[in-house]
Amino acid sequence: MSSAGSDMPTVLLNTGARMPLLGLGMYKLCGGEAVLKAVDASLAAGYRAFDSAAAYGNEADLGRALKELLPKYSLTRKDVFITSKLSPQDQGEKAKEGALCSLSNLDMDYIDLYLIHWPGTRGLDVGDQRNPGNRAQSWAALEELHLEGKLKAIGVSNYTPAHMKELAASCKVQPAVLQVEFHPLECQSELRRVCRELGVCFQAYTSLGRGELLAEPSVVRVAETHQRTPAQVLLRWAVQQDVSVLPKSSDPERIRNNGRIFDFALTDADMDSLTALDRGHKYCWDPSQVV
Repeated sequence: MSSAGSDMPTVLLNTGARMPLLGLGMYKLCGGEAVLKAVDASLAAGYRAFDSAAAYGNEADLGRALKELLPKYSLTRKDVFITSKLSPQDQGEKAKEGALCSLSNLDMDYIDLYLIHWPGTRGLDVGDQRNPGNRAQSWAALEELHLEGKLKAIGVSNYTPAHMKELAASCKVQPAVLQVEFHPLECQSELRRVCRELGVCFQAYTSLGRGELLAEPSVVRVAETHQRTPAQVLLRWAVQQDVSVLPKSSDPERIRNNGRIFDFALTDADMDSLTALDRGHKYCWDPSQVV
């Protein structure tokens, strides 16, 4: 964990770029005013990363918000790290078009990190044998745009260990990031091991278990010990393992509180008590059936 160019700690990607350990997750953040308000609160709180996706329908709103707000904070485009993702409906032969559409929506010359959002293809069954070929075609398109400098780093989301090994065996450009569900009930130990072996940065979403983990007794107990919120404890548990987090919120106060995770540390006993909750429980979609 290191800090470069700002007070926000970062992780080093295999591209040589640094990615902030904390970003704003933008899933279900809809409407220009809502996005503007959330981005404003995030920048004020020190966030420098924003995680969007074609499927979220808010790329254009994010682009407009940043154009308006970066000057307010004496920042430029290079001071923020923007992630977006390829829609499952563009998986395969439409991947290049989909990625270029994201660039156009964001109104940017480049995207810092672009991910294949899902290993399957919208409209195909999870067991459809066309899925692997579509993934490979998508990756080839992303590699091309990466080499052109339009996508500074490329990666994947919701891939299983088998999907990761399949990609590693065939790609010309290794993925920089894998973004998956990760929290104390789903510690993803095998997937993290595969990422370490491949030199891929492991990034978390759904760190708060869709809010359900905020009432988990072990989490509440650690939070009370440190006089912190349960959300701060869950996010700290991840970043203390050098796992980047993307808490999503539209509430400025919650955004500020979620950002206050770098001025305290959990003890080894705290970390162990939370990790002991692991039972492979997912709150979100399960990619394990996608061939």
